[in-house]
Parts: sequence; C-alpha cells; structure tokens
Amino acid sequence: MASRVVLAMSGGVDSSVAAHLLKEQGHEVIGLFMRTGAHAEDAERRSKTCCSATDAVDARNVADRLDIPFYSLDFEPDFKRIMDQFADEYVAGRTPNPCVMCNIWLKFGKLWSYGKQVGADFVATGHYARIKSAPDGSLRVARGVDGTKDQSYVLFGLRRELLANVLLPIGEYPKSEVRSIARDLGLPVHDKPDSQEICFVPQDDYLEFVRARRPGLDTAGAIVDEAGNELARHSGIEAFTIGQRRGLGVAVGSPRYVVQIEPTSKTVTVGRRESLEKQGLIATRFNWQGEVPQAPAPCLAQIRAHHTAVPATVELLPGDRARVVFETPQLAITPGQVVTVYQDELVLGGGWIDQSFDLPSEEES
Repeated sequence: MASRVVLAMSGGVDSSVAAHLLKEQGHEVIGLFMRTGAHAEDAERRSKTCCSATDAVDARNVADRLDIPFYSLDFEPDFKRIMDQFADEYVAGRTPNPCVMCNIWLKFGKLWSYGKQVGADFVATGHYARIKSAPDGSLRVARGVDGTKDQSYVLFGLRRELLANVLLPIGEYPKSEVRSIARDLGLPVHDKPDSQEICFVPQDDYLEFVRARRPGLDTAGAIVDEAGNELARHSGIEAFTIGQRRGLGVAVGSPRYVVQIEPTSKTVTVGRRESLEKQGLIATRFNWQGEVPQAPAPCLAQIRAHHTAVPATVELLPGDRARVVFETPQLAITPGQVVTVYQDELVLGGGWIDQSFDLPSEEES
C-alpha cells in the first residue's frame, strides 16, 4: 500500500517538482496550500514572495497537471501570530527570522497535524535539505546537495521525533536540475523566480510594517558612541539592526555600525567595524536533533542564512540554552536571529541568538 504524503505547495518550482518526485516514488501525494492572508498587490511584488492568491492558482494548476488532489487551508489566524512576533521582536531591539517560525509552527506543525487527520504517513516540503542517518542511527536534517541553495539552517527547529515522518525530495538535486525537471514536465512554474522577500512585508519595508502593526509605541531615543556620548536622536529602535551601516543619521568622519541596541533605555550604540567582532553567543530555546553533548563539543556554527559555518564549540546550558564559542571572532552576531550548529553536514541543533560576548584576553584572565 502506498504511503500517503501531505506536501506544502507554495506555487513555486521547488514544491512543484517535489510533488512530481514523490508521486514518481510511488507515494499518494496530497497538495496543501497555506492561505496566510499575506497578499501581494502588484506583479513585481508577487514574483518575489510566496503564498499570495496568484501562488495559490499556480499551485492548483501544477496539482491539476500532476493529477494529485489539492486543498487550500486557512492558516490566517495562525499566521497572525508570526506577524505579531515579527513586530514585537523589532520593537524589543531584536532582528527576527519569521521563516523559521513558519516552518516550526505551520509547515511542520499545523500542516502535519492536518496530515495526521487525513491518515498521512509523511509531511513533505520543497526545502533544499535532506533527512539522513547519523552514526548513532538517529535521523537528522542534513545539508542539501546544492550548497548554494541549502536550507538546512532554517530547519534546526524540527523535533527529532518528527524527522521519521519528514520527506525532503529535492534536497538530492541542484537547483538547475529542479528547473530542468519542471521544464521537461511542462509545469507552468518552471521559470518562476525564487521568492526573495518576507511574504507579509510590502515592498520589503520592515519599518513601515512594524509601525503599522504596533502604532503609538514610543521607542525613540539616543544614538551614542561607545563611550556613551550622544551623537544624534532616533525615531525608534525598530529602525536598526546589529551591523547596520547605512541610514544611521550620524557623521563622524569614518564608517560606523550599529553595535548594540538597548530596548530598556531605547539607546542605539554605534562603533567601529571591529567592535562587531564577538567570540561567542548564548542561544535560547535550543532544539537538539542529535545527542545532547555533556561537555563542550566541536561543531560548525552558522549564524545567518548566507553565513559560512565556521569551527566552534557548543555547550549545553540550563534552561534550554546553549553556549557557542567560535575559533575566531565573528561579525554582527544578531539577537533574534538563529544559530544552527552542525557535525559535518548533519544538524546537531540550533536556537535563537539571545546575546553575544567576548572572551577575556590573556591579559585580563
């Protein structure tokens, strides 16, 4: 008897080819589109996002072409949680990653709950990642074959008990081959551009979105240098992120970067580039996919989607926290973003960056 798979279909080429590959493998595939309430108004905007009304039409057309059942699910109330969390993080001086929350809460949360209701054995997506066995026999998320498209970084939050029920069919393919498969099948989305923006932020204007969602907040304050001298006033800490250089509203003769955002005092500190270099970080809500190390363990740590994972050690801390120390200091470690730690190509775990820190120098220790 064929396994039943619910597949998150966004109307893009990746999930569309995933549907074909799953069907080719003999699975009974059910396509599910998440209606989120995030709408793109113009053609250019629609080409850069996912989950718009146009994307729903594209997904249905692909499902019809592949002859698989297709359903559109109303996730708008749940998606509002993600938008609220996004706004609240910026107001608290952090820089959020809503795509991670969408994966945890919706694609591998609500969507899988629906799948179990219809007797599904697996939940699948079009992520460029794989599920592989670790040396100890456990299943982990692993990097996709196409290193330029790898999305394992945003899948650290998948609980280890779920991984046996996850399929990631395009993780074995380079993007070029995925498009080639779609073209050969005559899928209408074979040349559709990749989504590039957060689907609920019009024109990629984070500041306007946050202020519209949290009107009336007074988050204005001072921009200061690292000695505490006031350089200027700002209209709200939500306009800044760690490492930001442009749009600071200060001129001191040489480049300055945001090095700290203090939400209680509403103070933004700017400094030189070298002040962005930190030796380590503390992460919260840490999810371990592999065996939890009982001592600092070597790993490769990645702190941004386009950051190259670098040698580090990871250590369990009380309260679902972890401490990551890099072999060499890293630039712009940003609270609110995520850190994913790897053993070779396998995800060991990951969590939300809470703070960065420096180690004491030999002179200080």
